[in-house]
Amino acid sequence: MLFDSWDDLLRVLVMAGLAYLILIAAVRASGKRALSKMNAFDLVVTVALGSTLATILLNRQVALLEGAAALGMLVALQFLTAWASVRSGGVRRLVKAEPTVLLYQGRMLRDAMKAQRVAPDEMRQAIRAQGVGAVEDVQAVVLETDGSFSVIPRSQYGSGTALDNVRRSHLDPA
Repeated sequence: MLFDSWDDLLRVLVMAGLAYLILIAAVRASGKRALSKMNAFDLVVTVALGSTLATILLNRQVALLEGAAALGMLVALQFLTAWASVRSGGVRRLVKAEPTVLLYQGRMLRDAMKAQRVAPDEMRQAIRAQGVGAVEDVQAVVLETDGSFSVIPRSQYGSGTALDNVRRSHLDPA
């Protein structure tokens, strides 16, 4: 139960080192976006990479080159999907969520907050983290596609705003 053989242990150690190098090479080859903040799609790919790596290490039935091919294919598919989402709005909508305005002109948008499962205290925490003392001093709080909050103080809001890619229907306070 605790130990089968030295051969098995040696195999895991060698496979771990080699598979780790292959994974690092694949992630580096895919570019900086592979290491950026994750949206839901990126998280799924990351979990799949981890599961594949574990299978390579622990399953004697999977050869190193088979595992390397699987890792490479996952990274290539993630790269292809990211490439396509930059060039196609349909692909982008399929794999990425839209940012959601949760507060606009100092007023909390309760329906949007409920839909995104965000409590008022979480939004207040995000506002405080930006050094803003009053909710009324905030033009907008946006829940970004990676789950982070963006806080735009009224003093920094202007035309040509960062809210341009957010649907206007989200901006009507309820």
